[in-house]
Amino acid sequence: LREGECVEDKMSEKRKWHRRSAIEKACDAYHVRRLVIALNEDSAPSLPVEEKYLRRDTSAKSSGSAESDKRRGQKRGRREEEAMLELVGAIDQGTQSTRFILYDKAGAVVTKHQEDIKSIYPQPGWCEQDPMELWSSTQTCMRLALEKATEKDASVVVKGIGLTNQRETTIAWDRKTGKPLHNAIVWHDLRTTDIVKRYIEKGSRDDFRECTGLPISTYFSAVKIRWLIENVPAVAKALEDNSCCFGTVDSWLLYNLTGGAQGGGVHVSDITNASRYLMMNLKTLQWDEGVAEKFGVPLSALPKIVSNSELYGTVAEGGLKGVPICGCIGDQQAATLGHRCKPGEAKNTYGTGLFLLLNTGENIVQSKHGLLTTPCFQLGPNEKTHYALEGAVATGGVSVSWLRDGIGIIENPQDTETLATSVEDTGGVYFVPAFSGLLAPYWREDARGLLIGLTQYTTRAHIARATLEALAFQSRGVLDAMAEDCGERLSALRVDGGATSNNFMLQFQSDILGIPITRPENVESTAMGAAFAAGVHLGFFDKSEIFSSDFVTAEQKFQPTMTEEVRRAKYDKWLDAITRSFAWAD
Repeated sequence: LREGECVEDKMSEKRKWHRRSAIEKACDAYHVRRLVIALNEDSAPSLPVEEKYLRRDTSAKSSGSAESDKRRGQKRGRREEEAMLELVGAIDQGTQSTRFILYDKAGAVVTKHQEDIKSIYPQPGWCEQDPMELWSSTQTCMRLALEKATEKDASVVVKGIGLTNQRETTIAWDRKTGKPLHNAIVWHDLRTTDIVKRYIEKGSRDDFRECTGLPISTYFSAVKIRWLIENVPAVAKALEDNSCCFGTVDSWLLYNLTGGAQGGGVHVSDITNASRYLMMNLKTLQWDEGVAEKFGVPLSALPKIVSNSELYGTVAEGGLKGVPICGCIGDQQAATLGHRCKPGEAKNTYGTGLFLLLNTGENIVQSKHGLLTTPCFQLGPNEKTHYALEGAVATGGVSVSWLRDGIGIIENPQDTETLATSVEDTGGVYFVPAFSGLLAPYWREDARGLLIGLTQYTTRAHIARATLEALAFQSRGVLDAMAEDCGERLSALRVDGGATSNNFMLQFQSDILGIPITRPENVESTAMGAAFAAGVHLGFFDKSEIFSSDFVTAEQKFQPTMTEEVRRAKYDKWLDAITRSFAWAD
């Protein structure tokens, strides 16, 4: 061919017919490649095109054309790679369940599997989980989700895995055996109340806030570690032997995924999880030796702090053996990333608890109104860190579970919407679900649950409606505090989590906030954030693409319809109810 000419220009009508016929016969990329070369012959082939080319190819090999074979092999490899269904996986280990979800390059869910997690309640206010169940449920979810994916398409290739998890939940294990030394102490556990009082009496609740962004509270891992040291002999012994590892759920799972005690498992924690220990310096993103010393925690027992998007290791065993693990981010920051929140944008997650985060960009905004200052994400060890203001509410969707499991007035969570819409209002009933005290913006460990305004007129429908309204009222308290810290109110809010399937609750949330609420079609934003973190490292996702306004388009909006007078009256009554829950516990 001369420069500028194409194969089609040089072919006779007979040869064009041969070309079409041969292409119809071709059944895979192997034949197509050979057809293209065969059609460049100067004369029309007397043999069928595929056969002529194959004979020609054999002749070429016999003449020693090794370089030509190499080039053809490289091209074939690229085409075979393009034919594969490339996916990125996300482990989402939450308080009530573990999930593994596989996403394609468009951010669409290909398949997933979920396993429920049991919680253990040894005493009122205490909550534990079995670390081995957290690990085994992760293995099961990964295995079954992969099986489902390969049943759909045998060409599935998982390029990498991201991890997101319930934060603050604390585990101690022995690095020599890889075995846990005690059950995991769950984030909303209250056994550390006396330890918290002890530290506050020495100074104030905000002694470490400037350094860590957090108040002293039962919520955070440092006081849980202190309790383990003081109350579990096996932990104290392991510390003496220099074999004790402390970690949150991310560290525990990464340790086991990468081989554990026998396979050289890594002991790391990303900046978002590490920030919840109450011992990480927000500016340096490293452990603060002075704070750790005050809690009596040796730095040697703590994980190395890493970014949210880098290679931590590879899967040590199973169907995904050798797959890179290259994303790790705490669940609420993961949801913020999954929503693609840019600086000035916020999301609210309705899970076991309620968590409203506002991306403040590279600015560390210290809260003066009961919120937390925390890293939002760092998508690579050399990338700039985005920070956030966070309002964490301990009791969210779990209050709906209590209606079912605690007092038996519903059979499943979906019943609440039907019941709530069957009555015009709550009949004067207000529910403050302070089962484990109150977190942001009140920070009252001594608060307890309150159901007030009951009359003989009250039915289970009124209680169900009051429970859903309580989710919205608690979020309003956080949003008001956020407005005080930032100097302006949010103009819109993105939402996710299991409870957001309840249309009544979201409409009431929009009404009580007075702003639009946006719910994406895929409400599993937490796992999506973990997938994004891993995908950025892999080149599977591009940061500019993720934060593009048209990456995800399917969503539903809820607009406020309540008048300001009604909104104010309802919220004032709620504030009266919540203050009555204070100072109830000893």
